[in-house]
Amino acid sequence: MTKREMLTSILDKRDLHPLFQPVMDLQHGHLIGYEGLVRGPSDSELHLPQALFRTAERANMLVPLESLCIDVVVTEFLRMESPGKLFVNISPFALLAGALTDNLLKKLLDKKADLRDRLIFEITESSPKMNNAAVVSGLITLREQGFKIALDDLGEGFSSLRLWSDVRPDFVKLDKHFVAGIDKSPLKLQFVRSIKQIAEKSRAIIIAEGIEHRAELMVLREMGICLGQGYFIGYPLKRPETSVSGAAQKCFDANLVSANPWTKVVLQRGRRAHLLLTEVPTVTVTTTSEAALQILLANPEQTVLPVLEGEIPVGLLSRTLVDKFSHGYIRDLYSRKPCTVFMDSNPLIVDMEMSIVELSQLVLMQGQKRFADGFILVRDKIYAGVGSNFALMQEMTKQQIQEARYANPLTLLPGNVPINEQIELLLENEQTFWVCYVDLDSFKPFNDVFGYRRGDELIKLTAEVLLRHVDSDIDFVGHIGGDDFFVLFQSENWESRCMEILAAFDRAMSDFALQEELGVGYYCAEDRRGNRMEYGFPTLSIGIVPVTRNQFQEVHEIAIVAAEVKKEAKKTQGSSLYVDRRSYAGAATSALVAA
Repeated sequence: MTKREMLTSILDKRDLHPLFQPVMDLQHGHLIGYEGLVRGPSDSELHLPQALFRTAERANMLVPLESLCIDVVVTEFLRMESPGKLFVNISPFALLAGALTDNLLKKLLDKKADLRDRLIFEITESSPKMNNAAVVSGLITLREQGFKIALDDLGEGFSSLRLWSDVRPDFVKLDKHFVAGIDKSPLKLQFVRSIKQIAEKSRAIIIAEGIEHRAELMVLREMGICLGQGYFIGYPLKRPETSVSGAAQKCFDANLVSANPWTKVVLQRGRRAHLLLTEVPTVTVTTTSEAALQILLANPEQTVLPVLEGEIPVGLLSRTLVDKFSHGYIRDLYSRKPCTVFMDSNPLIVDMEMSIVELSQLVLMQGQKRFADGFILVRDKIYAGVGSNFALMQEMTKQQIQEARYANPLTLLPGNVPINEQIELLLENEQTFWVCYVDLDSFKPFNDVFGYRRGDELIKLTAEVLLRHVDSDIDFVGHIGGDDFFVLFQSENWESRCMEILAAFDRAMSDFALQEELGVGYYCAEDRRGNRMEYGFPTLSIGIVPVTRNQFQEVHEIAIVAAEVKKEAKKTQGSSLYVDRRSYAGAATSALVAA
């Protein structure tokens, strides 16, 4: 039997099997609905959807196949009395070719009164040859009938952004390419942040597809993405799941916070132009030049005067007007004429929601001559205020300093600022966590005797050991500076991880000494008083402070206790772990564990 004959048989027998993949509210942890999918007969070459739809396209049977898919998916969804919304796929070609006939819609709607409010038609990838205007018209017709619209695979199809602009869908599905590994890619974070801003502007809800790992879910949730689906949340099944997967649920039950510091950097870059807004007096296109001059004279700190036509900004008067009117003949000639004679009719006008980074690039393109004029801020093209380029440069400088302080230049681990920010976030989240102060013992004499190069290599080795033995999704590793590190554990097996760190460091130190031909055992060096002392190679001391709900209010309180606990750990010879048990009711009684 040929594939065409197989497809004909499937259509005649309605031999399609619907599956339902859950769609999750990423902010609250519950399901809001499902995407309806189909499979062909399990023993057929057309079982998988790629083969099924490819065959239908070649056989010119795509329209009847898509009509049947919609019919069986909706019918089965209603038969099982599944809760929530149902996302149903339809291609632009099938939409225009009549796959959604009036008879089919009437048949489906007659089965359930509230279906119109629950059914969302998900428009799949378009083609360069497709009539975009016709697709837009078809989708608008669906919306007029009361159905909601979703745009599928944003970023994959030919005309998805154009469709978004023309149709203004209720939901936009973010292609899995941007989701996969988003926790490790600042560039993808930036893309998704930008898409989210467009969605907020167009009042669309983002659905992140292809969430397959905990870290991806946590980062998307922190970024404020509303909805998501993927194998980590739930697989496509014949009978819809009524709750998210155990692994996804655990993220919410444990109230875990992402340990990815670069999320914060990207979000910091997303600061908006509205932060620079200043309210100043304005004039209109009918205001005389003399009246505008008097406003500037009455406000000596004001460098520009916006000119409005109604609520729309059309120009900008600069303070040079004062200089021009200092010449008597100019004042005599122009004082009664409209101020528009002197205005810059092409000022820089930007939306309040433009990012600081984008705005700075626009200002640089304007050139030095117009730098002093600043820019006009609008909201939906309506005048809101003005901003100065001096304030913009201050904000950019602050942002660059913040980013420079974010990473230690030697290990590239987050520095003091992000460590403090992460602790504050964990405290605000009322999360139980374990603050781990890690310090190298006898590092200074080692550095003095063997040199800064070997000292730096040892610090980088320590960073590598720490990173290898934490859960990178939820455990945060930071480098305070020198030979001091912080680890913020959310992992419940933090103690065994610490013991592994100590053992791994001792092994790595031994290997390092051999590779660098530093000898074995001990070496001699002068102490701070000039006395010759015998030292062993550096070991690792770890002080642990368990932080439970409402135990500490501020970061500096934790820092003080962590420093004390680290000192206790350093009192023991060799690599050691000291745990502050004073306010940790669930811990064991012993406070000191030697590696």
